[in-house]
Amino acid sequence: MDITIHTSALPHTDPEASLAFYRDALGFEVRTDVGQGAMRWITVGPPNQPDTCILLAPPALDPGITEEERRVVAEMMAKGTYGWIMLATQNLDQVFDRVQATGAEVVQEPIQQPYGVRDCAFRDPAGNMVRIRQLP
Repeated sequence: MDITIHTSALPHTDPEASLAFYRDALGFEVRTDVGQGAMRWITVGPPNQPDTCILLAPPALDPGITEEERRVVAEMMAKGTYGWIMLATQNLDQVFDRVQATGAEVVQEPIQQPYGVRDCAFRDPAGNMVRIRQLP
């Protein structure tokens, strides 16, 4: 089989702030931006991977979701426990410095993990965990 990852979704609470984080701090390009106000669906991705996207979307819009479920999603997003993504780079220290310089919330500075991975972590403006690991 020939299957690839095309799009993965993360929620946003402020499309402009999320767009600035993924475009300006991480250097992703904007692929699409549809909707208006807080009801925007934005796809971004690394310039060198045109077939891989992250969809930044408003959370909990499905009409089958109850108000209680929406409340739980909002609480989990505020804690940073709802959405997350793992990224990778050849130069972790350079990426860390660039993202940190934008004022992004640092969760973990670059560190060698006991399981063999060197990584760091940020929270995006919606609270999503963004981990970045060093490629070997």
